[in-house]
Amino acid sequence: MPALCRDCFAIYETAPRRCPACGRPRLLSHPELFRLSIAHLDCDAFYASVEKRDDPSLADKPVIVGGGTRGVVSTCCYIARIKGVRSAMPMGQALRLCPEAVVIRPRHSHYAAVSAQIRARMEVLTPQIEPLSLDEAFLDMTGTERLHAAPPAVMLARLAKQIEDELGVTASVGLAHNKFLAKIASDLDKPRGFSVIGVAETADFLRDKPVRILWGVGAATQTALAAAGIRTLADIRRQDPAGLTRRFGAQGTRLWHLAHGEDARRISRDHALKSVSKETTFNTDISNAEELAAHLWRLSVQVADRMKEKGLVGRCATLKLRRADFTSLTRRITLDEPVQLADALYRAGEPLLRAVLKTEKGAFRLIGIGYTDLAPAPGSDPIGDLLDPQAATRAKAERATDAIRARFGDQAIIKGRSIT
Repeated sequence: MPALCRDCFAIYETAPRRCPACGRPRLLSHPELFRLSIAHLDCDAFYASVEKRDDPSLADKPVIVGGGTRGVVSTCCYIARIKGVRSAMPMGQALRLCPEAVVIRPRHSHYAAVSAQIRARMEVLTPQIEPLSLDEAFLDMTGTERLHAAPPAVMLARLAKQIEDELGVTASVGLAHNKFLAKIASDLDKPRGFSVIGVAETADFLRDKPVRILWGVGAATQTALAAAGIRTLADIRRQDPAGLTRRFGAQGTRLWHLAHGEDARRISRDHALKSVSKETTFNTDISNAEELAAHLWRLSVQVADRMKEKGLVGRCATLKLRRADFTSLTRRITLDEPVQLADALYRAGEPLLRAVLKTEKGAFRLIGIGYTDLAPAPGSDPIGDLLDPQAATRAKAERATDAIRARFGDQAIIKGRSIT
């Protein structure tokens, strides 16, 4: 069985117990190791790893990156995970599980800069990269062996070691024959892992896995599947695909193929954003409509800034609220025309907020707003209609405000509606 040393990159026809070249034990062996080319690279506890890199005194301490006592955990190091802390967990619960944790506010621009350095190293290997977030991406290494004079597995091992040695953060790699399996593989041996799922073993590997392993299957889908007697991938494979489609629509078809290890999606460098949104968690729960509306305006400005930066317009606006008991609700509205402006997003979201407050009693701990149904911006703002003759004037005012903020800073002009 072919093998690769992940430290010195020596290749062997038969896997030794330790690498004869460097004496280290980190050997990777698999029958299809040098024939697979679809990879998923996922940095290990990325935000926390960057913080530990920047402050070596944190090396042996549990670190939580998150939004204060009222927020949630963005990520945490593996020491904190041993205590039960998990991403998206309420901060209060996380600190009860791990009271000795060091809590650090997220530094998103700093993490983005490190992510750009990682991306630059990926670009050397292949142009076919599909980022999923700052800390993970798919890579299609098909056809690169001749270019690099080495199989994809070797170059991926080199990349992971390069990221660790040069940038001070670790990453895990999954190598397989499609995106679905590559992503699963990258999570099998964290941290600093490198796992392979080959064609020949796919059916056995997936046989009795729970449905939650499938991409896009959350709690609601698990409940719906359980109601149909489906709890494992073996249960899905026993179903008639047409019956699954009738019961669950297009998702049923997708689940049937994934349960068989089939995923025809290609790695797309220009993978389109599905939404642009922003949310905030309050220090104390809020029930006052004016306070909530002020937060809604500030978030609308941030969303619009990103839409303008990326040259996108959205056809739908989505409002998100989370109650004190952590249950969430969303409201969605289709706009008359695709737009990217903060004014338009706020004017769509504010009536949704007012409608919710009429029927939902109590306070909220989080509010969010965003654009969905995105498309490239046409280059000019909608001219408005007879029902809103001032829309064009407000659009011009917002563009002028953008120019002032770009020159003098975000606080150069602040609308009264954002002040509470």
